[in-house]
Amino acid sequence: MKRREFIKYFGCGCSAFSLPSCSSAPITNRKQITFFPESVINSKAAKAYETFKKKAKISKDTETLKLIKSIGSKMELAISSYFKMKKIKDPTENFDWEYTLVDDDKMLNAWCMPGGKIAIYSGILKITKNEDGLANVMGHEIAHAVAKHSVERASASLALNLGTTVADIFLGGAISRTRSTVGRTTGVDVLQVGVFNPFTRSQETEADYLGLAFCSLTGYNLYEGAELWKRMREQNKGKEPPQFLSTHPSSTNRIAQIRSWIPSIRKKFPKLKKV
Repeated sequence: MKRREFIKYFGCGCSAFSLPSCSSAPITNRKQITFFPESVINSKAAKAYETFKKKAKISKDTETLKLIKSIGSKMELAISSYFKMKKIKDPTENFDWEYTLVDDDKMLNAWCMPGGKIAIYSGILKITKNEDGLANVMGHEIAHAVAKHSVERASASLALNLGTTVADIFLGGAISRTRSTVGRTTGVDVLQVGVFNPFTRSQETEADYLGLAFCSLTGYNLYEGAELWKRMREQNKGKEPPQFLSTHPSSTNRIAQIRSWIPSIRKKFPKLKKV
């Protein structure tokens, strides 16, 4: 096939593949490209979650798990009620919510898989300190699932890999040589630093914003969102990489951003009466 014909058919194929897959993130309305069906991603996540629970050390702290489920239930209701009130399709309508507390005091982490499968590690509790802090962490993690970030990342990875492969063919392997040369001399992947890291940082920022919105709808203290990041910054003092090398915004930038958002978020997302 001639070069011009290849470009024509490749372009048509990509357009047919991507145009029906354009969507917008809930609330922020940020444009997204989602090639993969959400049902497929959720199904895989549910299976992975079951496997995870079999291997993880599940905490016997029933009181903390009860608190986690209480916060989660309030947010489930608040999110659904908000979208119903706004007459917008509820992005969580097909979620099968589930909460697990993992006994691991060294792991300062929490996450929410697509479809509402949530894990909280006991180590993060020394950073959250209180119910409001824990709610802010959970709001952030739930926001990733609500905004379909996993679906978007999978789609973006596919699009970038396909695009760079095709471009590399017509550039005679220049992209591969550049990645290899820079990687050998600096230990840095230029595509990771230049494309994927900024992309995932934007998702993290969006999750911070949406997480605050969900906390506001449920009546939690939004300033604890900034305070927990101050505690996290202190915990990671000297260990946090420069922001451009990270998939997350720096703690200092997050604290400032969260504080600047709070007044407007309180107005846009007042506490719901039924929560």
